[in-house]
Amino acid sequence: MPGPGRSWSAGRAGRPLVSFAEPELSGTHTRPRVGPRTLAAATCLVLGLGLIGGAAAGSRLTGDGDDAAARTAYTAAGALWHSVPVDQLFPPTVQGDGAGPGGADRTWTRIAVAPDGGCAHAFDPLLARALAPVGCRRLLRATYTDATQSHVTTVGLLFTKADPAAMSALAARFRDERLDRRPDLMPRPYPAPGTAAAGFGDRQRASWTLSVLTDAPVVAYAVSGWADGRTVDEPQPAADAVRGGATAPAQAGLGNEAKGLADRVERRLRKTIGTATEKSA
Repeated sequence: MPGPGRSWSAGRAGRPLVSFAEPELSGTHTRPRVGPRTLAAATCLVLGLGLIGGAAAGSRLTGDGDDAAARTAYTAAGALWHSVPVDQLFPPTVQGDGAGPGGADRTWTRIAVAPDGGCAHAFDPLLARALAPVGCRRLLRATYTDATQSHVTTVGLLFTKADPAAMSALAARFRDERLDRRPDLMPRPYPAPGTAAAGFGDRQRASWTLSVLTDAPVVAYAVSGWADGRTVDEPQPAADAVRGGATAPAQAGLGNEAKGLADRVERRLRKTIGTATEKSA
């Protein structure tokens, strides 16, 4: 088969460059006569295939650049829970330009940080069961309040034990089965005594969002409610609440709280992953 940009050609009078002698009837075979031009062409072909093969082998040995970078970023992300200061993932103040209803600006202030630990009692039983396939390496959580201290929101980063394939499978299941919109799969808040979130329990949950990342072993989420401790009979996923379909007009703002904070914490996480990847490169 010819190499790139090459073609087989014929000799003078249309004869092929490689000719074979007629075999003797006695069964003794004669060796084919190879012309000098054919020998040169064959040599070039062998050398070309050798270079291509060497390049392919080198690619296999060193790994594809994009795949290697993705694996490095994924590994770096999995180690962030013990190598990055809490202020980097959950800053004391988060600016939410345009994050409120109607594009209003928001400012959130951190009022509590949960001790990092496992996932025991951090999720409702059904959500814990849904997340079980990826495992729980570490859970980081912080609770924020808005400028008026009327809303409270817990943001969480669950660092899993899963590889990229398992995270992709979980993300597909949450998407296809719409598990991120089921009220019985809401994350639990982190109520901190002596803060505006002291009364922020399970019955106070009003809106939430949950995202299974596929480029990092992380599940990011946020859940919001009122700081005055009022209960909510019909919690609503943030994606629905921010579209104006909230079950109560005031609940739309809580959808913005959950979505706005979760989005910004996730962006900081990705930025931190990028920085960690560059340092490890």
